[in-house]
Amino acid sequence: MNFKIEELVFDERGLIPAIVQDAANHQVLMLAYMNLDSLRQTLKTGETWFWSRSRKQLWHKGETSGHTQRVVDMRIDCDGDAMLITVERQGPACHTGKDSCFHNGLEGERFQPGTGPERFDGGLDDLCALLASRYHERPKGSYTTQLFDEGLEKVLAKVEEESHETIVAGRNETNQRLIEETSDLLYHLLVLLVQRGVTLAEVRAELARRRNAKKK
Repeated sequence: MNFKIEELVFDERGLIPAIVQDAANHQVLMLAYMNLDSLRQTLKTGETWFWSRSRKQLWHKGETSGHTQRVVDMRIDCDGDAMLITVERQGPACHTGKDSCFHNGLEGERFQPGTGPERFDGGLDDLCALLASRYHERPKGSYTTQLFDEGLEKVLAKVEEESHETIVAGRNETNQRLIEETSDLLYHLLVLLVQRGVTLAEVRAELARRRNAKKK
């Protein structure tokens, strides 16, 4: 949070849009608006406060539902007229009970939530965010939903199966086959992490701890 409040550009209503992002998996949770008072309350309490444009008053996220958001980081964009707030959340961000407010696909478009093959933007964090949404929403027709529905033992069996196939590919098959089997193994390992409630951030923290221990 290395910016000054004076650098923020509020609109004619005294508001600035604030995008809220999950610190664990980088999922975009919601878009809300802040004014100067709500920003100061956020900085003071360490939890998100916003300005309700409909009620014309400050609101503390989770005050009634208990689904609070502890602030991990706050950043502004290059123009100073939008904010990105990274949080650790307690419960869903959306009033509908969904993890994210951005859970509706555009009607009539080819790729709607719960249809077609699994999609992500290419990074493991993006894939984890997708898997977490499958875990909570369980859309029909999703292979990931099927895994979660069948339970932990099924997921563990798939990890064991893909581990063996990766070993075989590494020993006897082409590099392309090794890439394919490694991708399958990584996918099922991430499903296991989501099933057990473990985040990639926790895995990274353990790797960093080991690296720092070796340096000492």
